[in-house]
Amino acid sequence: MEQYKVIGIGDNVVDKYVNQGIMYPGGNALNFCAYAKMCDMNVSYLGKFGNDKVAEFIQNVMDELGIEHSHCRKYEGENGYARVTLENRDRVFLGSNKGGIAKEKPWGFEENDLEYIKEFSVIHTSLNSYIEGDLATLKKCNVPISFDFSVRWNDEYLESVCQYADISFLSCSHLNDDERKQEMLKAQRCGSKIVVGTVGEKGSYALYKDNWLYQPAKLTEAIDTMGAGDSYLTAFLVELVRSSEKNEFFSDNDSNMINRIKLSMEKGANFAAEICKVNGAFGHGTDII
Repeated sequence: MEQYKVIGIGDNVVDKYVNQGIMYPGGNALNFCAYAKMCDMNVSYLGKFGNDKVAEFIQNVMDELGIEHSHCRKYEGENGYARVTLENRDRVFLGSNKGGIAKEKPWGFEENDLEYIKEFSVIHTSLNSYIEGDLATLKKCNVPISFDFSVRWNDEYLESVCQYADISFLSCSHLNDDERKQEMLKAQRCGSKIVVGTVGEKGSYALYKDNWLYQPAKLTEAIDTMGAGDSYLTAFLVELVRSSEKNEFFSDNDSNMINRIKLSMEKGANFAAEICKVNGAFGHGTDII
């Protein structure tokens, strides 16, 4: 599998657990990279950092994990952080600085960035990455783009993003079945080839060319649900990459593609169950700075 490698482009933060006095590295794009590494995939991260102790801590963890990050941007200012607590082992967000310096600085992808990105098998990013206006530029790399909408989207946002996002992940636990189906169909109509709707302990659904697939969740005794969705989507994407032939992410054979998606959903469910046994998104906690 050494010929394959994936890249997370977007947010990095620390999650400050105020009830514990401990902070953990996190953020959707960075979590993707950490989890992909745990799945034995070659991985790189491209993000924006401040120049404070939080940024230094996150970069040290990436070096420890072996996550390549040579194209990251570094600015003077505060790095992203979120404040969280645990209630009955479920993570509850208390607030954040909205990405810190990352929200103020444009991506400004240059030709050397794009040539670098072309080397990867899939790009993963998210709504917290302030990257919507750059998706058209990333699309020119001809690398499949995965986008996590979390629980925050509307029709206009789906239209603006799904035309560029080949794979869309929607967190749908707050929706009933009919609402979930409606929103997933909207994402498909707007351009996404694969749409995944996760519903927490009730499992996950995938939509591909009007074919509906379902995967039950793997029940486990959770310690911390932080990162459950991110770990699911990472293992899902890693399996799709690994099951591709000649690094062609999408297959022309629909039955083959459906089987690959089914297996990817199972891999995602299994991996997410394991990550729920870890403190923070992927461990590496330290005293809050």
